[in-house]
Amino acid sequence: MKSTLAACLALLALSALPVQTVQAQEAAAAPAAASPLSFNISLTSDYRYRGISQSRLQPALQGGADYAFDSGFYLGTWASTIKWIKDAPYNGGASAEIDVYGGYKTEITSGLTMDVGVLSYVYPSNDLKPSANTTEVYGALSFGPMTVKYSHSLTNLFGTADSKGSGYLDLSATFDVGGGFSLTPHVGYQKVANNDAGTYTDYSVTLNKEFAGFIFGAAVVGTDTKAYMGGPDMKNLGKNGFVVSVKKTF
Repeated sequence: MKSTLAACLALLALSALPVQTVQAQEAAAAPAAASPLSFNISLTSDYRYRGISQSRLQPALQGGADYAFDSGFYLGTWASTIKWIKDAPYNGGASAEIDVYGGYKTEITSGLTMDVGVLSYVYPSNDLKPSANTTEVYGALSFGPMTVKYSHSLTNLFGTADSKGSGYLDLSATFDVGGGFSLTPHVGYQKVANNDAGTYTDYSVTLNKEFAGFIFGAAVVGTDTKAYMGGPDMKNLGKNGFVVSVKKTF
């Protein structure tokens, strides 16, 4: 789940040698245009979403695609292998999560960016009652390295009965610490409507390093809840943990 995000790349070519004629100028190479379509694939040692493991504290394979329009609108999809729906106490179908999203991102004033959209989490073949399929609307503001985001469910939240109207507040930042490293602290608060036991806070600190076209990540992740248990041994899926990942975008 994840939550998610859309990417927009820009590539600029800055140098050109002086030319002597109009014809030569017209023939000179133009700056390369960024493709509006991008793809990503990743492998993680544990798929954590809002602090809760979706893969029973085990590895997951993930990937997605994004299309960014010049107007600021975007569309995307993302998928991951999961285990939580098949595991106890749910014992349902679905071994994958597929996210479909769309939104609009723009700079509303110097340095301040707004991002609004809608995101649907789809779990094919899930047979939970109510369904695990979930739709949220979201809005985010970013200024400098800081981002604050709020997501609001238009449906029941991931199979939890009577949870329509749940909300998730997310505060994060990304700091360039040099040498190709970036540091991302995060804290989030999941309010589950009509379910105090399911309400919790999650937190993480992630260190990323770009190398040879890949992004390698290492994160400390945790929550303050033991309400989310799963698997044959009923493990605490929100316990503190260490997660490593590798991602490629192209």
